[in-house]
Amino acid sequence: MEVLCRLSYSGAAGMIATAPSPQSRGTIDTVRGIFLLTSLSLALVACGGAGPVDQLPGRPLRIDSSPKPTYLRVEVADTPKAREHGLMGRTSLGADEGMAFLFDGPTEDTFWMKNTLIPLSIAFWDDRGRIVAILDMSPCTTDSCPTYRPDQPYVGAVEVNRGFFEEHGVRVGDTVALG
Repeated sequence: MEVLCRLSYSGAAGMIATAPSPQSRGTIDTVRGIFLLTSLSLALVACGGAGPVDQLPGRPLRIDSSPKPTYLRVEVADTPKAREHGLMGRTSLGADEGMAFLFDGPTEDTFWMKNTLIPLSIAFWDDRGRIVAILDMSPCTTDSCPTYRPDQPYVGAVEVNRGFFEEHGVRVGDTVALG
């Protein structure tokens, strides 16, 4: 991507035509303009990065479960604003991707699926990294969405596509390590 962002299009105009006739001069100028605008648009898209504007940096997350560890790449929401926004508005989530929510200390905050369009599973962990609850959550686009939380305080949670934990044998009592 970086190479695309640094490309120079200064020589592009000379590639269109070399000796225009007076009658075709207007057409060539129009084609040059379209070419330059298209090139600029492609460069801006390439320089914009991959993924949604609200996507957070990714980090590895390992869940030590039996018979083998489970690995995810997660975005980390560790500020009130990032935690509040979560995965709202996303239409998909990669098979081994998720979002981890980190808190400064034990909390009993609730999660909800307001404007979240993907069915999710969520695992909550305590200050020892031990998973204390796993819940399934349904998309909700109304103002009266249900809330979700474990029966005990937690310091972190990770949301993934619904069924991921079950498919990978992740259970309450397994441990989480965020890289």
